[in-house]
Amino acid sequence: MSLKQRVTVKVPASTANLGPGFDTLGMALSLYAWLEMKPAEQTTFHLHGDHLTGLPTDKSNLLYEVAQMVFNEAGISVPELEISMYSDIPLTRGLGSSASAIVGALAAANALIGTPLSDAKLLDMATSLEKHPDNVGASLYGGIITAAWDGSRVDHIIIEPHQDLQTLVIVPDFELSTSKARNVIPQQFDKSDVIHNISRSSLLVAALASGRLDMIQKAMSDRIHQPYRASLVPGMAEILENAVSHGALGAALSGAGPTVLTLVDRHDTRKLELEQYLIDTMSREGITASALWLDPDLDGVTVLPDQDESPFMDRVKGEVNA
Repeated sequence: MSLKQRVTVKVPASTANLGPGFDTLGMALSLYAWLEMKPAEQTTFHLHGDHLTGLPTDKSNLLYEVAQMVFNEAGISVPELEISMYSDIPLTRGLGSSASAIVGALAAANALIGTPLSDAKLLDMATSLEKHPDNVGASLYGGIITAAWDGSRVDHIIIEPHQDLQTLVIVPDFELSTSKARNVIPQQFDKSDVIHNISRSSLLVAALASGRLDMIQKAMSDRIHQPYRASLVPGMAEILENAVSHGALGAALSGAGPTVLTLVDRHDTRKLELEQYLIDTMSREGITASALWLDPDLDGVTVLPDQDESPFMDRVKGEVNA
Protein backbone atom coordinates (compact mmCIF):
# COMPACT_ATOMS: atom_id res chain seq x y z
CA MET A 1 0.00 0.00 0.00
CA SER A 2 1.18 3.49 -0.88
CA LEU A 3 -0.27 5.79 1.80
CA LYS A 4 -0.23 9.44 0.76
CA GLN A 5 0.54 12.22 3.19
CA ARG A 6 -2.46 14.27 2.15
CA VAL A 7 -5.33 14.18 -0.33
CA THR A 8 -7.67 17.02 -1.28
CA VAL A 9 -10.84 16.50 -3.31
CA LYS A 10 -13.37 18.88 -4.84
CA VAL A 11 -16.92 17.54 -5.07
CA PRO A 12 -19.95 19.15 -6.74
CA ALA A 13 -23.47 19.64 -5.48
CA SER A 14 -26.28 17.88 -7.28
CA THR A 15 -29.95 18.08 -8.06
CA ALA A 16 -32.06 14.94 -8.15
CA ASN A 17 -35.36 13.63 -9.51
CA LEU A 18 -35.61 16.29 -12.24
CA GLY A 19 -39.37 16.10 -11.99
CA PRO A 20 -40.54 12.61 -13.03
CA GLY A 21 -37.22 10.82 -12.44
CA PHE A 22 -37.84 10.12 -8.77
CA ASP A 23 -34.72 8.53 -7.22
CA THR A 24 -33.29 7.78 -10.68
CA LEU A 25 -32.19 11.03 -12.37
CA GLY A 26 -29.54 13.43 -11.10
CA MET A 27 -27.31 16.23 -12.37
CA ALA A 28 -24.11 17.67 -10.93
CA LEU A 29 -24.04 21.44 -10.38
CA SER A 30 -21.25 24.03 -10.18
CA LEU A 31 -21.47 24.51 -6.42
CA TYR A 32 -18.73 22.78 -4.46
CA ALA A 33 -17.31 21.34 -1.27
CA TRP A 34 -13.61 20.74 -0.63
CA LEU A 35 -12.36 17.97 1.62
CA GLU A 36 -8.81 17.34 2.80
CA MET A 37 -7.78 14.07 4.46
CA LYS A 38 -4.50 13.10 6.14
CA PRO A 39 -3.30 10.16 8.25
CA ALA A 40 -2.86 11.35 11.83
CA GLU A 41 -1.86 10.26 15.31
CA GLN A 42 -5.25 11.36 16.63
CA THR A 43 -8.49 11.98 14.76
CA THR A 44 -9.35 15.68 14.46
CA PHE A 45 -11.77 17.72 12.36
CA HIS A 46 -11.62 21.24 10.93
CA LEU A 47 -15.04 22.19 9.56
CA HIS A 48 -15.21 25.59 7.90
CA GLY A 49 -18.14 27.60 6.57
CA ASP A 50 -21.65 28.26 7.82
CA HIS A 51 -23.01 25.15 6.09
CA LEU A 52 -21.03 22.79 8.37
CA THR A 53 -21.83 24.42 11.71
CA GLY A 54 -22.95 21.96 14.37
CA LEU A 55 -21.73 18.77 12.69
CA PRO A 56 -19.94 16.19 14.92
CA THR A 57 -16.20 16.58 15.42
CA ASP A 58 -15.51 13.07 16.67
CA LYS A 59 -15.49 9.62 15.09
CA SER A 60 -19.28 9.69 14.77
CA ASN A 61 -18.80 12.20 11.94
CA LEU A 62 -20.07 10.78 8.64
CA LEU A 63 -16.84 11.69 6.85
CA TYR A 64 -14.79 9.54 9.22
CA GLU A 65 -17.25 6.64 9.11
CA VAL A 66 -17.32 6.64 5.30
CA ALA A 67 -13.53 6.76 5.10
CA GLN A 68 -13.29 3.73 7.38
CA MET A 69 -15.71 1.87 5.07
CA VAL A 70 -13.22 2.37 2.24
CA PHE A 71 -10.27 1.20 4.34
CA ASN A 72 -12.18 -1.87 5.51
CA GLU A 73 -13.24 -2.72 1.96
CA ALA A 74 -9.61 -2.46 0.83
CA GLY A 75 -8.33 -4.43 3.81
CA ILE A 76 -6.21 -1.53 5.04
CA SER A 77 -6.01 0.06 8.50
CA VAL A 78 -5.85 3.85 8.84
CA PRO A 79 -7.52 4.33 12.23
CA GLU A 80 -6.73 8.01 12.84
CA LEU A 81 -7.38 10.85 10.40
CA GLU A 82 -7.17 14.61 10.21
CA ILE A 83 -10.14 15.77 8.14
CA SER A 84 -10.79 19.33 6.96
CA MET A 85 -13.79 20.46 4.97
CA TYR A 86 -15.18 23.65 3.49
CA SER A 87 -18.55 23.65 1.72
CA ASP A 88 -20.57 26.12 -0.31
CA ILE A 89 -23.43 23.58 -0.50
CA PRO A 90 -26.28 24.43 1.89
CA LEU A 91 -27.44 21.66 4.22
CA THR A 92 -30.88 20.01 3.87
CA ARG A 93 -31.94 22.22 0.97
CA GLY A 94 -32.21 19.61 -1.78
CA LEU A 95 -28.80 20.21 -3.35
CA GLY A 96 -27.13 16.95 -2.36
CA SER A 97 -25.15 18.11 0.68
CA SER A 98 -25.06 14.66 2.28
CA ALA A 99 -24.30 13.00 -1.06
CA SER A 100 -21.38 15.36 -1.66
CA ALA A 101 -20.00 14.57 1.80
CA ILE A 102 -20.30 10.83 1.19
CA VAL A 103 -18.72 10.98 -2.27
CA GLY A 104 -15.98 13.33 -1.08
CA ALA A 105 -15.05 11.07 1.82
CA LEU A 106 -15.12 7.95 -0.37
CA ALA A 107 -12.94 9.52 -3.05
CA ALA A 108 -10.49 11.08 -0.58
CA ALA A 109 -10.06 7.90 1.43
CA ASN A 110 -9.65 5.83 -1.74
CA ALA A 111 -7.02 8.21 -3.12
CA LEU A 112 -5.22 8.28 0.23
CA ILE A 113 -4.49 4.56 -0.01
CA GLY A 114 -3.59 4.45 -3.70
CA THR A 115 -7.04 4.13 -5.34
CA PRO A 116 -7.65 0.37 -4.95
CA LEU A 117 -11.44 0.70 -5.40
CA SER A 118 -13.09 1.45 -8.75
CA ASP A 119 -15.56 4.29 -9.27
CA ALA A 120 -18.26 1.68 -9.81
CA LYS A 121 -17.51 0.22 -6.38
CA LEU A 122 -17.58 3.68 -4.81
CA LEU A 123 -20.98 4.31 -6.42
CA ASP A 124 -22.35 1.07 -4.98
CA MET A 125 -21.04 2.01 -1.53
CA ALA A 126 -22.40 5.55 -1.75
CA THR A 127 -25.81 4.32 -2.87
CA SER A 128 -25.99 1.82 -0.03
CA LEU A 129 -25.65 4.79 2.33
CA GLU A 130 -27.95 7.25 0.51
CA LYS A 131 -30.47 4.53 -0.56
CA HIS A 132 -30.79 6.05 -4.03
CA PRO A 133 -28.15 6.64 -6.72
CA ASP A 134 -29.14 9.95 -8.30
CA ASN A 135 -27.36 12.49 -6.06
CA VAL A 136 -24.27 10.41 -5.28
CA GLY A 137 -23.92 9.31 -8.90
CA ALA A 138 -24.02 12.88 -10.16
CA SER A 139 -21.47 14.06 -7.59
CA LEU A 140 -19.20 11.12 -8.37
CA TYR A 141 -19.25 11.24 -12.17
CA GLY A 142 -20.50 14.71 -13.09
CA GLY A 143 -22.99 15.48 -15.84
CA ILE A 144 -26.45 13.93 -15.82
CA ILE A 145 -26.89 10.39 -14.52
CA THR A 146 -29.71 7.96 -15.03
CA ALA A 147 -29.35 5.01 -12.70
CA ALA A 148 -31.05 1.92 -11.32
CA TRP A 149 -30.16 0.25 -8.01
CA ASP A 150 -31.09 -3.35 -7.17
CA GLY A 151 -30.13 -3.08 -3.50
CA SER A 152 -26.49 -4.00 -3.97
CA ARG A 153 -25.36 -2.78 -7.40
CA VAL A 154 -25.97 0.32 -9.51
CA ASP A 155 -26.35 0.28 -13.28
CA HIS A 156 -25.99 3.73 -14.75
CA ILE A 157 -25.43 5.82 -17.86
CA ILE A 158 -23.87 9.29 -17.86
CA ILE A 159 -25.32 11.92 -20.20
CA GLU A 160 -23.32 15.01 -21.13
CA PRO A 161 -25.58 18.05 -20.78
CA HIS A 162 -26.23 20.21 -23.83
CA GLN A 163 -23.83 23.14 -23.92
CA ASP A 164 -26.72 25.63 -23.77
CA LEU A 165 -28.26 24.08 -20.65
CA GLN A 166 -28.02 26.21 -17.53
CA THR A 167 -29.84 26.14 -14.21
CA LEU A 168 -31.32 28.75 -11.91
CA VAL A 169 -32.01 27.46 -8.42
CA ILE A 170 -34.02 29.28 -5.78
CA VAL A 171 -32.87 28.33 -2.28
CA PRO A 172 -35.40 29.22 0.45
CA ASP A 173 -34.08 30.26 3.85
CA PHE A 174 -35.44 27.21 5.64
CA GLU A 175 -34.40 23.58 5.89
CA LEU A 176 -36.44 20.55 4.87
CA SER A 177 -35.30 17.11 5.96
CA THR A 178 -35.38 14.34 3.38
CA SER A 179 -37.22 12.06 5.80
CA LYS A 180 -40.01 14.60 6.30
CA ALA A 181 -40.30 15.13 2.54
CA ARG A 182 -40.47 11.36 1.96
CA ASN A 183 -43.09 10.78 4.62
CA VAL A 184 -45.72 12.81 2.74
CA ILE A 185 -45.46 10.57 -0.34
CA PRO A 186 -48.01 7.71 -0.44
CA GLN A 187 -46.97 4.08 -0.63
CA GLN A 188 -49.27 3.29 -3.55
CA PHE A 189 -50.18 5.16 -6.73
CA ASP A 190 -52.91 5.02 -9.32
CA LYS A 191 -51.91 3.19 -12.49
CA SER A 192 -52.46 6.31 -14.59
CA ASP A 193 -50.01 8.27 -12.42
CA VAL A 194 -47.37 5.57 -12.76
CA ILE A 195 -47.77 5.53 -16.55
CA HIS A 196 -47.63 9.33 -16.58
CA ASN A 197 -44.26 9.33 -14.80
CA ILE A 198 -42.75 6.47 -16.78
CA SER A 199 -43.60 8.18 -20.06
CA ARG A 200 -42.33 11.61 -18.96
CA SER A 201 -39.17 10.23 -17.41
CA SER A 202 -38.38 8.31 -20.59
CA LEU A 203 -39.06 11.41 -22.66
CA LEU A 204 -36.88 13.56 -20.39
CA VAL A 205 -33.92 11.20 -20.62
CA ALA A 206 -34.24 11.13 -24.41
CA ALA A 207 -34.53 14.93 -24.55
CA LEU A 208 -31.46 15.44 -22.37
CA ALA A 209 -29.42 12.83 -24.23
CA SER A 210 -30.27 14.24 -27.66
CA GLY A 211 -30.12 17.93 -26.73
CA ARG A 212 -33.82 18.48 -27.44
CA LEU A 213 -34.22 21.38 -25.03
CA ASP A 214 -37.61 22.15 -26.57
CA MET A 215 -39.02 18.89 -25.15
CA ILE A 216 -38.00 19.51 -21.53
CA GLN A 217 -41.12 21.43 -20.47
CA LYS A 218 -43.61 18.63 -21.03
CA ALA A 219 -41.13 15.93 -20.05
CA MET A 220 -40.67 17.32 -16.51
CA SER A 221 -44.29 16.79 -15.46
CA ASP A 222 -44.58 14.62 -12.34
CA ARG A 223 -47.38 12.97 -10.35
CA ILE A 224 -45.35 10.82 -7.94
CA HIS A 225 -43.70 13.17 -5.45
CA GLN A 226 -44.08 16.86 -6.24
CA PRO A 227 -47.87 17.14 -5.77
CA TYR A 228 -47.52 15.68 -2.26
CA ARG A 229 -44.54 17.83 -1.32
CA ALA A 230 -46.12 21.07 -2.56
CA SER A 231 -47.56 21.85 0.88
CA LEU A 232 -44.05 21.76 2.36
CA VAL A 233 -42.71 24.43 -0.01
CA PRO A 234 -45.08 27.39 -0.35
CA GLY A 235 -44.95 28.86 -3.84
CA MET A 236 -43.59 25.69 -5.43
CA ALA A 237 -46.82 24.62 -7.12
CA GLU A 238 -47.22 28.03 -8.76
CA ILE A 239 -43.60 28.00 -9.95
CA LEU A 240 -43.92 24.53 -11.45
CA GLU A 241 -47.00 25.70 -13.32
CA ASN A 242 -45.85 29.11 -14.52
CA ALA A 243 -42.02 29.26 -14.66
CA VAL A 244 -42.00 28.38 -18.36
CA SER A 245 -44.08 31.50 -19.03
CA HIS A 246 -41.16 33.54 -17.69
CA GLY A 247 -38.38 31.88 -19.67
CA ALA A 248 -37.69 28.51 -18.04
CA LEU A 249 -37.38 25.34 -20.10
CA GLY A 250 -38.87 23.48 -17.16
CA ALA A 251 -39.05 23.53 -13.37
CA ALA A 252 -38.87 20.95 -10.60
CA LEU A 253 -38.38 20.55 -6.90
CA SER A 254 -34.66 19.92 -6.41
CA GLY A 255 -34.25 16.62 -4.59
CA ALA A 256 -36.45 16.62 -1.50
CA GLY A 257 -36.53 20.44 -1.50
CA PRO A 258 -37.09 23.12 -0.50
CA THR A 259 -34.85 24.38 -3.32
CA VAL A 260 -36.66 24.79 -6.64
CA LEU A 261 -34.72 24.16 -9.83
CA THR A 262 -35.38 25.68 -13.23
CA LEU A 263 -33.63 24.59 -16.41
CA VAL A 264 -32.80 27.47 -18.72
CA ASP A 265 -31.33 28.04 -22.18
CA ARG A 266 -28.29 30.15 -21.35
CA HIS A 267 -28.99 32.38 -24.38
CA ASP A 268 -32.58 33.15 -23.37
CA THR A 269 -33.24 36.89 -23.08
CA ARG A 270 -35.69 36.51 -20.16
CA LYS A 271 -33.25 35.24 -17.54
CA LEU A 272 -33.55 38.30 -15.31
CA GLU A 273 -37.33 38.17 -15.64
CA LEU A 274 -37.31 34.54 -14.55
CA GLU A 275 -35.10 35.22 -11.55
CA GLN A 276 -37.33 38.09 -10.40
CA TYR A 277 -40.47 35.99 -10.87
CA LEU A 278 -39.09 33.17 -8.72
CA ILE A 279 -37.95 35.49 -5.93
CA ASP A 280 -41.25 37.41 -5.99
CA THR A 281 -43.32 34.21 -5.90
CA MET A 282 -41.49 33.01 -2.80
CA SER A 283 -41.70 36.47 -1.25
CA ARG A 284 -45.49 36.54 -1.62
CA GLU A 285 -45.55 33.40 0.51
CA GLY A 286 -43.46 35.14 3.18
CA ILE A 287 -40.29 33.23 2.25
CA THR A 288 -36.92 34.85 1.67
CA ALA A 289 -34.78 32.97 -0.83
CA SER A 290 -31.49 33.21 -2.68
CA ALA A 291 -31.07 32.83 -6.44
CA LEU A 292 -28.06 30.93 -7.78
CA TRP A 293 -27.17 30.61 -11.46
CA LEU A 294 -25.34 27.30 -11.80
CA ASP A 295 -23.92 25.37 -14.72
CA PRO A 296 -23.95 21.60 -14.96
CA ASP A 297 -20.68 20.27 -13.54
CA LEU A 298 -19.03 17.91 -16.02
CA ASP A 299 -16.18 16.51 -13.91
CA GLY A 300 -17.71 15.08 -10.75
CA VAL A 301 -15.47 14.54 -7.75
CA THR A 302 -11.88 15.52 -8.53
CA VAL A 303 -8.68 14.65 -6.67
CA LEU A 304 -6.68 17.87 -6.76
CA PRO A 305 -2.96 17.82 -7.56
CA ASP A 306 -0.41 17.88 -4.74
CA GLN A 307 0.88 21.34 -3.92
CA ASP A 308 3.10 22.81 -1.24
CA GLU A 309 0.00 24.35 0.28
CA SER A 310 -3.35 22.66 -0.14
CA PRO A 311 -5.79 24.51 -2.44
CA PHE A 312 -8.33 23.77 0.27
CA MET A 313 -6.68 26.48 2.35
CA ASP A 314 -7.55 29.09 -0.27
CA ARG A 315 -11.21 28.56 0.59
CA VAL A 316 -10.55 28.80 4.31
CA LYS A 317 -8.52 31.98 3.90
CA GLY A 318 -11.27 33.49 1.77
CA GLU A 319 -13.81 32.68 4.48
CA VAL A 320 -11.64 34.16 7.24
CA ASN A 321 -10.92 37.35 5.27
CA ALA A 322 -14.52 37.86 4.17
